[in-house]
Amino acid sequence: MPARKMRIELSDNEGNRYTISFEGRVTREKTLRLLDLVELLGGVPTDETDSGSANRANQLSKYDKTYYIIKKYFPLVWFSSKEAQSVYEQELKEPANLSTISTYLSRMVGRGMLVRKKVSGYLKYRMASTLSSRVVKQKIHTG
Repeated sequence: MPARKMRIELSDNEGNRYTISFEGRVTREKTLRLLDLVELLGGVPTDETDSGSANRANQLSKYDKTYYIIKKYFPLVWFSSKEAQSVYEQELKEPANLSTISTYLSRMVGRGMLVRKKVSGYLKYRMASTLSSRVVKQKIHTG
């Protein structure tokens, strides 16, 4: 069986970046162990459905509030900066400049928190922190 190499990259809410590499015989059990480690590092999104989650969001910086909105309303779908701005203003009842939201989204892409693509001349974003996208790069090498 050829040697395989798996690399998992993730970022936490503070902007710290973690890289975990594994080389050898990749099995389901070993992959699940690696994903457990990712969860221990805080890489798997948590469900914030309790009533106090909006109150906690109001104590955050604008950058963190933007990330909170994205995690809550766009966990699996592509969205635009305009859509993020609209939801931000509706949810938090405070104004947000489109340029500020766009800057934050760009920073989140740079930190590996979001992925970006261009669709019909417009930029679209999506969370990169869902469990299925945690395995950012998987390379198969023949040894």
